[in-house]
Amino acid sequence: MKRIMLFLATNIAVLVVASITLNILGVGSYITRQGLDFGSLLVFCAVFGMAGSFISLLLSKTMAKWSTGTQLIDQPTSANERWLVETVQELANKAGIGMPEVGVFQSPQANAFATGWNKNNALVAVSTGLLERMSADEVRAVLGHEIGHVANGDMVTLSLIQGVVNTFVMFFARIIGYAVDSFLRRDDDGGGVGIGFYITTFVMEIVLGILASTIVMWYSRQREYRADQAGAELTSRETMIGALQRLQADYAEQSALPSTMTAFGISGEQKSSLLANLFLSHPPLEERIAALQNMK
Repeated sequence: MKRIMLFLATNIAVLVVASITLNILGVGSYITRQGLDFGSLLVFCAVFGMAGSFISLLLSKTMAKWSTGTQLIDQPTSANERWLVETVQELANKAGIGMPEVGVFQSPQANAFATGWNKNNALVAVSTGLLERMSADEVRAVLGHEIGHVANGDMVTLSLIQGVVNTFVMFFARIIGYAVDSFLRRDDDGGGVGIGFYITTFVMEIVLGILASTIVMWYSRQREYRADQAGAELTSRETMIGALQRLQADYAEQSALPSTMTAFGISGEQKSSLLANLFLSHPPLEERIAALQNMK
């Protein structure tokens, strides 16, 4: 129920923000009697495309806490919690970012994630399975990886890329929709658009969205390599490799994170077919380990 409410609230917020922004910019209908107004269409698509992406970014910590059941450590109540908070503080200081919120979520699988709308307002959380399965050095390396994501500004950059992709998917889907509808209604001089425009636009948004997601996933895989390198620099290459090898050994069990959070975890789906690999948010663990072993 919480996820449904958050989904609805997010979409309502997008509609409200986008509508207000379009009114401020003075953008009316992008369909005129003379055809498409490409300038207005691009602004319309950019506002809706970017608004959804950045509202999701602003709500990312709330969404993460709700979807994973993360419990924040406000005041450590045990030696383990104290060590976790102090380690995150140490790594954050080393990386030159503000102290993130620290949390733990219940799951038997080993995983962790970082999210937040800027470097100084982030959340780093680990699963109970990770704390139980890994040594202190390996946990520290995983925390270094997540701090690396925050320090690199990966959440903001990923949202920006997603927003740009959303914009052009909407833009070209509507152009194709208008072209198809004009062909179907070539003998109709009434102006406007027919049902063909809406059906074609809907279908093309799905097709183009799937194709464009390969761009977003490519960036997501590149940021994992950079976060692994950051984890190695903040801790050591050997412990970062050891943590990934532990994840590799445990991967027979599924990821601890819900699908909406998979791209933000340290471990994701693993290699399958060449086509399927284009849609993976994480590179295969063996390739990440090899990249660290070859790191200068």
